[in-house]
Amino acid sequence: MPVTNVRSTWSSGNLLFTDSASTATNLAVVDATNLLLTHAGSGIGYSAGAGGVVTQATNRTTGVTLSKATGQITTNTTSLAAGAEAEFTVTNTLVGATDVIILNITPGGTGTPFAFVSTVAAGSFKITVTNLHASTADTSADVINFAIIKGVIA
Repeated sequence: MPVTNVRSTWSSGNLLFTDSASTATNLAVVDATNLLLTHAGSGIGYSAGAGGVVTQATNRTTGVTLSKATGQITTNTTSLAAGAEAEFTVTNTLVGATDVIILNITPGGTGTPFAFVSTVAAGSFKITVTNLHASTADTSADVINFAIIKGVIA
């Protein structure tokens, strides 16, 4: 939930941000290169509306389009044999060529799916799903969650 009443103070060379309804410091800018979350329940993430969902149609190599900073992709249930891989493109206009895509996969039931980002380009990234199981095909809809971290090289 967004904080609407934030109080900032300068203390010992640190810029501190506090919810005015609380005495606890939630965020401290230590210097020009360090940001410190100081509340036990703090986290880095996106607010409501930044994410989206999409379901892969046709087969495991069918591309999807989701132009959101974070999202959830449900894979097609086409069989992915034991030891096999399938790569698909996620078209996303928010992605830059130097961005970092983080993701995880939740298996839908069969096989042992493992997912990783195999390519990042301006406007898209590719995900490869590998079934690590030695003998069981992955025939379920797996769920992949992703988030974009903006990156630069200079």
